[in-house]
Amino acid sequence: MNQWEIGPIFRALSRNKVGAVLIALQMAVTMTIIVNAVFIIVERSALMQRESGVDEANTFYLTSTGFGKNFEHKRVVTEDLDRLRRTPGVVDAIQINAIPISGGGWSMSLSTEPGDDVEDVGTANYLVDDHAINTLDLQLIAGENFTPSEIRWRERNQPDWPATAILTKALVQSLFPDTPWQQTVGSAVYIGEDEPVIIKGIVDKLQAPWIGWDDLEHAMLSPEKTVSESTRYLIRTEPGQRDALMAKVEATLAEAYPNRIIRDVTTLTETRERSYRQHSAMIKILALVMVLLTAITAMGIVGLASFNVNRRKKQIGTRRALGASKGAIIRYFMLENMMISTAGIMLGVALTIGLNMLLIQWFAVSALQWFYIPAGVVLLLVVGQLAVLGPAMRASNIPPAMATRTI
Repeated sequence: MNQWEIGPIFRALSRNKVGAVLIALQMAVTMTIIVNAVFIIVERSALMQRESGVDEANTFYLTSTGFGKNFEHKRVVTEDLDRLRRTPGVVDAIQINAIPISGGGWSMSLSTEPGDDVEDVGTANYLVDDHAINTLDLQLIAGENFTPSEIRWRERNQPDWPATAILTKALVQSLFPDTPWQQTVGSAVYIGEDEPVIIKGIVDKLQAPWIGWDDLEHAMLSPEKTVSESTRYLIRTEPGQRDALMAKVEATLAEAYPNRIIRDVTTLTETRERSYRQHSAMIKILALVMVLLTAITAMGIVGLASFNVNRRKKQIGTRRALGASKGAIIRYFMLENMMISTAGIMLGVALTIGLNMLLIQWFAVSALQWFYIPAGVVLLLVVGQLAVLGPAMRASNIPPAMATRTI
């Protein structure tokens, strides 16, 4: 038997068109879903691996809410921070208005020129004091940190902003695309139409609270502490001491001022897990779908090949009697599967590109990178060949005497 005898294979398949067409369609659907699923999984995994710029493993935060007429917010915040910073095992602590990658925070627009018709850039705004860089474990790559004398108290509904700010490198590059970022220290940016703020320093990276935002690394530090019934403290600990200090800090603050509630004691690790929960769930679901589809496709191939072997026992026996080797019989079924798989996969390539175009239009995913398609082709061809190998080997073991038996 000629190992590349394609004509007889086509004629054999034409007598069982339904089975071959179903397997080809199954391969096409599997190709379409698996390639796009793998691409989405890789894309979502990359998003989940983005660094926030903060020492997440050793950082936690909590909310303190005071009540009663005699609760002095400024004094309590000042004494709390002093108490926290003197706690053994605590590296540093700050009051902060929002938590990176938490999903909620303050935002504003900045521009490089005054006026209401100029192009502006969005940014997250963190209100912090001069301990923020150390507490958040940020890298100051240009300029200077705030000094204690620059820190002011922000009253509720206060309209103006401090004279200086520290910006992230990504934000500076968006504001001044034609200027080396190192040279922007001392430059003015504008809040609103005409309120200038001088760039005092630049940090390498600090993410905003909103993980789905395109400008996630646009962040600004303003030298302010807030006056409010509810305040949030962010605490960085020595490595390995975070969990033990969480309960201790909560108890210490509650004992210091009974007229308040300490709540929402949370690690940044937990915050990351919560913020990326949908991404994680999507990855798990898509991975499960991929495994199930691959298994179903493989079982379909095994079923069709086994059916063809049983149906062609006399024909196989005749070929064996005429001198066909076991290897030739195996190659016959492997080639048959290759032809069916190739037809299905070629259709799958077109469907894969089409589905990706729809995903781009409807869900704003990125365009599929070219190498995913040949990788998917190779994967499914290998799956098909492995799936048909068992039935093909059984076919090769059919004895020549089978040709003399009645089917």
